[in-house]
Amino acid sequence: MRTQLGLEVFFEAHLDRVAGLRFGLLACPSSVDSQLRGSVDRLHSHPALNLVALFGPEHGIRGDAQAGSLVASAIDPRASLPVYSLYGESKSPTAEMLADLDVILIDLQDAGARFYTFLATTLYVMRAAKAAGVAVILLDRPAPIGGMRVEGPLLDRAYASFVGPYPLPIRYGMTIGEVALFVNEREIGCELTVIPMRGWSRAMWFDETGLPFIPSSPNLPTLEAVTLYPGTCLVEGTNLSEGRGTTRPFEYIGAPWIDAESLADELNERLLAGLRFRPVYFVPTFSKYQGELCAGAHVYVTDRDALQPVNSMLHILQTLKRRYPDEFAWRQPWSDGARPPIDLLWGSDSLRNCIDSDQPVDSLIESWEPDTRDFERNCAEVLLYS
Repeated sequence: MRTQLGLEVFFEAHLDRVAGLRFGLLACPSSVDSQLRGSVDRLHSHPALNLVALFGPEHGIRGDAQAGSLVASAIDPRASLPVYSLYGESKSPTAEMLADLDVILIDLQDAGARFYTFLATTLYVMRAAKAAGVAVILLDRPAPIGGMRVEGPLLDRAYASFVGPYPLPIRYGMTIGEVALFVNEREIGCELTVIPMRGWSRAMWFDETGLPFIPSSPNLPTLEAVTLYPGTCLVEGTNLSEGRGTTRPFEYIGAPWIDAESLADELNERLLAGLRFRPVYFVPTFSKYQGELCAGAHVYVTDRDALQPVNSMLHILQTLKRRYPDEFAWRQPWSDGARPPIDLLWGSDSLRNCIDSDQPVDSLIESWEPDTRDFERNCAEVLLYS
């Protein structure tokens, strides 16, 4: 049985929630239904609805911007509506953007990882809507890597950022609608309605939903990349390439100074659950080491249910630090006085300190497990799916 998206349930049973109201829509290229019809087009063309504004996250509402590229507000050429960028001069809607709206709809496919920026954008919109007295309706979508596993430390609030907007584990095991409910009850308090899916269960991976996989980011082109992302995204905080600018972003890890064969051999000897590695050579067309030959490891998922991407990445980073102590480095802060990117991605400085002091990573993993168990108990009350 195919999963019925929140978008589809909304059209079937909840159009009355916006009838006669002026509303906006936060959407991205993967905001489509099971027949590949975009939510922008469906909502804009419906004769009984009054969609008056669009909001775009990172990569833009049509997906035409690369990661980290600021997006300007503009007029959408297809819908002839204003598109307010939430990844440009402001990452949160201003009062002026929301002034003429009664409701804002959110229809975003997240990646199931705390540092994926669509999560921050959702929470920022909810906060702005609360301040403006605008209601929020979130059209829920699947947790692409399932909703059964919670992994990684909870973010330390002192390290909150756009890649870590709230104290969640790195892999939080919830849909974007469930996270919105959880954070809203504890902190935001906006007028929030989540339209749940039908036919989705927590054990489902995206390829078990019967829905087409549409990349919500140009650098997460496959479900395999999304599966590895809660771990391999941490490579962004180092001077290694995470495969951006190749056909396998977040599946390749490498740098010009790595011996690919010996690295792959050593990583395979670690017997990391659900993973195998092969030597790989690649030349990124953009991002780190653009135009340079890199060597490293192609990360393969052999058992996604056994895989623990966050835990495995700690062992990979420790291996790289030990093998290349003079070459391996953490990426420098983007501005004076800012925290290192790895600390923002991780949510504290504990990972960096552990690797730099060559402490056992298993001890670091054990240190966060009580917090993740508490998190699972606390979020149980908002879970929408069995």
